[in-house]
Amino acid sequence: MIAISLQSGSNGNCTYVETGDVKLLFDAGITGRQASERLAAFGRDIRDVDALIISHDHTDHVRHAGVFQRKYGLPVYITPRTLDSSTGKFDLGKLNNINYFTAGEEIIFDNVSVQTIPTPHDAVDSTVFVISSGNKRLGIMTDLGHVFRDLSAIIPTLDGIFIESNYDPEMLANGPYPSFLKQRISGPKGHLSNREAAELLLTGGRLKWACLSHLSNNNNEPEAALQTHREIVGDHLDLITASRFAPTGILSL
Repeated sequence: MIAISLQSGSNGNCTYVETGDVKLLFDAGITGRQASERLAAFGRDIRDVDALIISHDHTDHVRHAGVFQRKYGLPVYITPRTLDSSTGKFDLGKLNNINYFTAGEEIIFDNVSVQTIPTPHDAVDSTVFVISSGNKRLGIMTDLGHVFRDLSAIIPTLDGIFIESNYDPEMLANGPYPSFLKQRISGPKGHLSNREAAELLLTGGRLKWACLSHLSNNNNEPEAALQTHREIVGDHLDLITASRFAPTGILSL
C-alpha cells in the first residue's frame, strides 16, 4: 500500500491511496489539473483512479468533485446529506456517476475495504476513513472535531496515518482570528491541536509513520507541530508534515 498527500490544509485537501490494482482519491479540494499533474509526477494517471471518496461538505474537501468526475471519469462516493449540502452551497455542476454510502459503513473495492467513520466535526455528515488491504491498515483522519471515543480503539490498529495537527494553542490564542473563530477551531466541533494529535499517536503501537496534516496557515508551523510531537511521542515514529501547497513523497506500508 502506498499513499500520497497531494495537498492538505484549509486551502484544499486531496489524498491518493494505491494498494494492488485499486487506486483511490479522497477529497477534491484542489483542482483537477493540480491533482492530475501531481499524480503524473509520480508516474500515476488520474484517469486510472477507481473512485473519488468525499469526506464532508466543506469547500476545501469537495469543491472540485464535479470536475474530477466530468473531466477524468471518476465515480464519486459521497453520503446523501453531504451531496445535498454541497450542491446547495457550491456549483458542482452535473454529476452522473454518484455512489452513496452511509457514514459508518464499509465500501469494498475488490480486496480493499474502506471503513467510513462519522466524526463530530462541524459538517452535516463528516467522515474519516480506514483503508484495509491484506494486513495493512491506513487511516485518513482529519477534521475530527475532538478526540472522540472511537479514535482510541482505531489508532492502535493502524500501520500508517494522516492525522490532523491543526493548531498550536499559543499561536491560536495570540493570533489575529476573532474570538468566535478561535472558539470554533478549538471547540468540540473544530480541529485537533498539535498536542491532542501527538497524545493520540501514543496509542499507535504498530504505526510505521504518521503524516501531520491539515496544519493551519495562521495558527501553526510545521516545525512547531513536529517539535510538539517529538516531545510527546519521542523518536521511534517516522513523522512527516503534509504541505498546504505541494505533495508529500510516496509513503509506503
